[in-house]
Order: sequence, then C-alpha cells, then structure tokens
Amino acid sequence: MASTSSNASGGTGPDSRSGNGASLRSARQGIPEATVARLPVYLRALISMQERGIVTVSSEELAASAGVNSAKLRKDFSYLGSYGTRGVGYEVSFLVYQISRELGLTQDWAVAIIGIGNLGHALANYGGFASRGFRVAALFDADPALTGSVVAGVRVRHSDELESAIRGLGISIFVIATPAPAAQAVADRLVAAGITSILNFAPVVLNVPEGVDVRKVDLSIELQILAFHEQRKGGHALPQAGRAGGAAETDPGPDGGRRAVRSAPAAAATPHAPGRSLDASLIDTGIPS
Repeated sequence: MASTSSNASGGTGPDSRSGNGASLRSARQGIPEATVARLPVYLRALISMQERGIVTVSSEELAASAGVNSAKLRKDFSYLGSYGTRGVGYEVSFLVYQISRELGLTQDWAVAIIGIGNLGHALANYGGFASRGFRVAALFDADPALTGSVVAGVRVRHSDELESAIRGLGISIFVIATPAPAAQAVADRLVAAGITSILNFAPVVLNVPEGVDVRKVDLSIELQILAFHEQRKGGHALPQAGRAGGAAETDPGPDGGRRAVRSAPAAAATPHAPGRSLDASLIDTGIPS
C-alpha cells in the first residue's frame, strides 16, 4: 500500500507524496499542489476584505495579507483563469466565488470525526467548519461510556456503527483524532467503506491505497520546528557530542591502551536552563486524544 499523506503546510516531502506518483500537479485540474495549499489562505484574506466592504484589491495588497509575494500570487491565480484588471486589480467577490468553487466549497460536505477525546471534542466544537461548508454529521468513539453523549449538538456513536453511518449519512470526509496505535486500523476500515478523503491528527503516517487523499496535522512537529528556529534566534550553541557530563578525553598510551588526558567541562546542573537545547528524546511527539 502506498502512503498518500501530506502535511498541513503543503510541503513536498516524505509525507506529501501522491500514491499514484503524481507529485506536483492535481490530476483533475492541472493545478500545482503548492498552489492548492495556498488557495485557502487567499480565501481567508479575501473573506476578511469582503466583510470590511473592500470591492477590489491589488495583487500586492492581497499578497501581503496572505504572506506571499505578488508574483507567486499572480501565477497561482493564472491557474484559475483569473488575471485581474490592469490598474484596478482583482474583484474581491468574484475571487471569493472562484476560489470557493475550485476548492469545492460551493457544496455541502458531510464530515465525521472519530476519536472524541480532548482533541476530537475540541474539533467537534470548532465553529470554522460550518462557515466554510463543512457540516459535522457524525461523531464516533470506541469507548462505550461516550456512546449516546452529545457533543456540539451531535450524538456520539460507537465505532461499531462506522460503516453503516457512512452509507446512511453520505459522509465524504473523515477526521481521525484517535491515539496513534488505533489510527491505521481505523483508516483501513474507512477506506474499505469507500472514504477517500481523510484528515489525520494522529501522530502516525497512514498507509493507504492509490486514490485516497490524506492530510496529516501533527502539532508536536510544528512545535519542534518552532523550537529549532527559536534556539537559533538567540544564538545558542548546540552541545557537542561526547562533551557532556564531564566525559574524559583519551590518548593512546605507550602500551597501546587508552589513558585519560583531561576532562571536558561538566554539564550545567540544570539541564533545561534558559539558553540550552532540549534533548530530543524528551520531546513528546504524541497528541493527546
């Protein structure tokens, strides 16, 4: 089985490859995946402008709001067939419609969440889904104690009802918010039931067949990337391997053995004092369910 996972930032790496080998362009629309990843960012900026009564916007203004350069924005919009008007810019309302249509947001999408722990509960209560055309139609959990409870106005079903609910409710997109050990088995059941779009919050890479799209969101990875940049902003030196804990350096002795020459400085008493890097083994890569 081929992994078709992609990360939330839309990057191209081990977790952003397509199962059928098509890497950069959407097979259906011929739009680069990087452009597809930026369309929701443009849409968010445009909706904000629309709410403020802005009628037209230049590529420079919209690019600044979206955090990209204007040349990239114009290139992205060219894939949509939208080139703007010289001296006027882009019509905000038309761009909102055009991007919404391209993203499939002009129709109602039934979404289900499996794993109603802390994270799943928060996702079920997120108001941003409905405002973008995503209706939370069902919630599932394997814990019998949660069955029948109501979260955000939706009754929690036992995971045994998964397949029948998919058929009966016309669910198109599934959100996996289970613990990591359960995620692959859940994904296998979803694929077998005909689901081809999965948003995965579990800290594991899912293996799915060709034709199934998986978007992976791992909050701990994003925090670790921020920690990497934060460490370098302060100019903190990385600890040298083999020098911590007062380890002694050695030189060959006259008899071919090893003899101590001098000891390296001992590590600070407080291992996580400000300005020191964290041991990677202490970083929890799991996301609580």
